[in-house]
Amino acid sequence: MEEFAIDLIAAEIGPQTMRERVSAFLELTKPRITFLIVLTSAAGFCLASQGSVNYILLSNALIGIALLSSGIATLNQYIERDLDGLMRRTADRPLPSGRLLPWEALFFGAALTVAAEVYLAVLVNPLTAVLGLTVIAGYLFAYTPLKTRTSLSTMVGAFPGAVPPLIGWAAARGEINLEAWVLFAILFLWQFPHFLAIAWMYREDYGRAGILMLPVVEPEGRVTGQQIVVYTIMLLPVSLLPALLGTSGRIYLFGAIVLGLLFLYSSIRAAISKSRQQARQLLLASVIYLPLLFILMVLNR
Repeated sequence: MEEFAIDLIAAEIGPQTMRERVSAFLELTKPRITFLIVLTSAAGFCLASQGSVNYILLSNALIGIALLSSGIATLNQYIERDLDGLMRRTADRPLPSGRLLPWEALFFGAALTVAAEVYLAVLVNPLTAVLGLTVIAGYLFAYTPLKTRTSLSTMVGAFPGAVPPLIGWAAARGEINLEAWVLFAILFLWQFPHFLAIAWMYREDYGRAGILMLPVVEPEGRVTGQQIVVYTIMLLPVSLLPALLGTSGRIYLFGAIVLGLLFLYSSIRAAISKSRQQARQLLLASVIYLPLLFILMVLNR
């Protein structure tokens, strides 16, 4: 019976080497996004640490957060597997391409998510596990189903998307205070120019799949451009608050001003041109800006 089941699975997914299957499972976890989430969480932990950093606790926190991010990414792809098959940019993902079966992704994602919650609760603290639950609920049960219903899904998704620094802070302190919410606000605002740049680049793909991102419902790009610039302008003063609150120092303050102005310049160019090329440049600027900002904040704490 077991041999028959193995043969049946092999027939459905086609011949694959073990390396190819491991690669497909790894792809489900979205390693680049998980790395960025772990990085911002680590920044939150370091900034919350009073005195020297507890590296054992930091390691446990980051392992739990990486598991959580990987599990949520996998479950999201399980839920959206049919939509992914309709878009060129996602059609080659493990599920729509047939490299893995849906039940494999469901089991894998659920196992990672449950393991993450248990890991955080036991080896870090209960507050981090509770925050993890808010990310699971917000991302999988609010943001994901709303993507085909309203363009406001981006706003909804920005809330769980901004939680990682809070988890890192809570892991170090066991509580959340004003400084932690500032980190949350930075990541919250950053997501809008970042994701709107992606949405503009792939608006035809999103439209084909019925995902109501703003550039799909407003193809002229005027409101999209306005929101990109407005959120980037809002981000600039908020990014200075860590220095004003004493979380970070003067070097960070000047660095944040320079980074923010460069990011704003890229946002304005993208909003004016409404071109795919400038949207790609804005996307690149966003993924450079955020790590540099948080690294500088930690180095000058």
